[in-house]
Amino acid sequence: MKKYIVFLLALCLALVLAAGCNKSTGDQSWEKVEKKGEFVLGLDDSFPPMGYRDENGEIVGFDVDIAKEVCSRLNIKLKLQPINWDAKEQELNSGKIDCIWNGFTITEERKNKLLFTEPYMKNRQVLIVTADAAFKTLSDLKGKKLGLQAGSSAADALNSAPDFKDTLKDVIEFDDNMTALMDLEKGGIDVVLMDEIVARFYIQNKGKQYRVLDQELASEEYGIGFRKNDEKLMAKIQETLKSMAKDGTLAEISNKWFAKDITTVTAE
Repeated sequence: MKKYIVFLLALCLALVLAAGCNKSTGDQSWEKVEKKGEFVLGLDDSFPPMGYRDENGEIVGFDVDIAKEVCSRLNIKLKLQPINWDAKEQELNSGKIDCIWNGFTITEERKNKLLFTEPYMKNRQVLIVTADAAFKTLSDLKGKKLGLQAGSSAADALNSAPDFKDTLKDVIEFDDNMTALMDLEKGGIDVVLMDEIVARFYIQNKGKQYRVLDQELASEEYGIGFRKNDEKLMAKIQETLKSMAKDGTLAEISNKWFAKDITTVTAE
């Protein structure tokens, strides 16, 4: 009997030690990034001003500047990896990238699949028409063709407004917002549904004759998406963002791109 009790005690001790080992080695997401010295950021490289290619073909943008500062503070190298936005979750879960960070809208559906940081910026899904178009309200778009980026939160916003969607003649998906806007300019579609931040930046900097309708389709928030189990890596990035908010660096970067601080990260 004593031998049996000793055996049980030894077994319990072994299980406790094994559990402790599993816990300590379970989430190595930050350690892996730190060891390789490189953080791979997945983005749509045609999404100004968050991440896009300038006249020299270099990837620049608001999110890019923030990510560069984060990586500098963590003493790791930033690698910008353009991806197919319609397959972003697959790119992340396959291990090709460490995060999705490029005006990435937080939605309930995405939260079921991914781990997000706290929101760092607010945005709206708005409707863009040519400056000389007669459209002023959603009802004016009845029987018209609407364009949007495939796999974007614009598609989610449209699906969440079935009464409006059902009035449209057609919904056409494009690889990116810039292509959709070019088709709008040519008259292939009547309206584009997209992020307000991107739309206003494009109108202001490209001198295009577009107009944003007053009625929004959805309000939303941007966050950084990680694999569900990469809690340590997410926490490390989140902690660094809070430090940047506290010392004013986030506000400085925001002022560079938007002439004011529109970030929402709380400094703790």
